[in-house]
Amino acid sequence: MAALGAQAKVFTEKHRLTYYECDRTGRATLTTLINIAILGSQDQSDDLGLTTAFVQQHGVGWVVTQYAIEITRMPRLDEVVTIAVRGSAYNPYFAFREFWIRDDAGNDLAYITSIWVTMSQTTRRIVKIDPALVAPYNSEVTKRIPRLPRPISFETTPTTISKPYQVRFFDIDPNRHVNNAHYFDWLLDTLPAEFLLQHNLKHVDVRYENEVQYGHVVMAEVNILRATSDAEVTTSHRIRLGDEKCCEVSIQWQTLAAPIK
Repeated sequence: MAALGAQAKVFTEKHRLTYYECDRTGRATLTTLINIAILGSQDQSDDLGLTTAFVQQHGVGWVVTQYAIEITRMPRLDEVVTIAVRGSAYNPYFAFREFWIRDDAGNDLAYITSIWVTMSQTTRRIVKIDPALVAPYNSEVTKRIPRLPRPISFETTPTTISKPYQVRFFDIDPNRHVNNAHYFDWLLDTLPAEFLLQHNLKHVDVRYENEVQYGHVVMAEVNILRATSDAEVTTSHRIRLGDEKCCEVSIQWQTLAAPIK
């Protein structure tokens, strides 16, 4: 049996990691990883005539609801990577999209799977996917798309770390909601610098639940959970607006033998 989405079109392009896309250690940030993946997706869409303007003419915008991100190694400053993207499959309400980030030798640095929906620009509710918005990708039509792992359900504890963030005008993207990559800045900034210097990202599960809008003040929260081994640790994250859950994330980290200076 052919793999899901095997006939779907794959789009590739090169990208050089710049200083403003990396942290103080020279590693690309998680926000950068998502941004360059989505850049590849947008460039594929534009190449197929499915521009943002074309999509908005149908009264909708694409919104991501879940990511599963497997990271072998983060790209580094000045490294040239290849972004590959494929709109693999869809059903009436959900679309499944895959991304690969590869080094110059063709090795996978990161593999990202994601679930997308179309949202009405007037009601801000999920609507059926218009076939005209997906046909050029040659995506497979299927009753069931792959299920992505759900993040750990967040629970507030006496050791929960919290920080407030106000949504700025420049956090809003052309789909008129917060650029989903900005969530990762809030989520990871909540962790102590010492933790970030002692760990590498390994796997990230993300689930978006409610929209965040301009002017909102959200609370980013994190629990550093008990290490599963000497080499690995898991963190559980949540972004909430008052009592409303906006996003939950689970991250698996690899502990470094020595902290990065």
